[in-house]
Amino acid sequence: MAARTDRTDDPALAGALLLARRGQAYFSRFLRDLRDEELDAPSLVPGWSRRHIVAHVGLNARALTRLTAWAASGVETPMYSSPAARDREIDLAATLPATALRHLSDHAAIHLNVEWRDLDDASWGTEVVTAQGRRVPARETVWMRTREVWIHAIDLDAGGRFEDMPAPLLDRLLDDVRAAWSRRRTLPPTLVITDRKLDDGRDVPPHMDAGVVGTAAAVTRWATGRGAAGVSALDGTAVPTAPVWL
Repeated sequence: MAARTDRTDDPALAGALLLARRGQAYFSRFLRDLRDEELDAPSLVPGWSRRHIVAHVGLNARALTRLTAWAASGVETPMYSSPAARDREIDLAATLPATALRHLSDHAAIHLNVEWRDLDDASWGTEVVTAQGRRVPARETVWMRTREVWIHAIDLDAGGRFEDMPAPLLDRLLDDVRAAWSRRRTLPPTLVITDRKLDDGRDVPPHMDAGVVGTAAAVTRWATGRGAAGVSALDGTAVPTAPVWL
């Protein structure tokens, strides 16, 4: 019997799904290599252990599955009943035995992937509501999952690096960060990327301003609140703290 494939005929969406699945494989690789006792160690997210990261990523897959099911059925199914309920669920799942926690991560990802696979092109355009209250087409769940798995693979502090991310992913993350700053009416810092060029092929010129300079990987790490390694302040002072992203 031939394997079932995605129903979408949209090449851009197919490419986005591939990047999300690559991110899931990247996350799963580092989780698989961690010993059970190493899950108790702190993650790179303040206040969260690696257990919290695994629980959050698994439960995020379940939440996005609810949105995908909403798009398929037309029956409104929120990601979470409330922010407090989301936080309680993560804290509780983080206490699961290591085997159960790993199963949560794996099985939730598989379920989401099946729901994505079976969604037709019309349903991908159905509007759903994110946990932040934004109305977005169901296809946005693919990006929401992509950034979760790639970034939280790094947050496991088990060897993941922003330098491993494909260039289009880094660019999309920076676009996402800038959009979030704009929604909050935050004065955006200038981001100078040293390994990118202008449209006419010239090197991006550094200039004195409020902001940072570095490679795309380093600037994305800083902009997403993961530290200042590899970036410098444009005005020559200490590297500022990035505005809040999510």
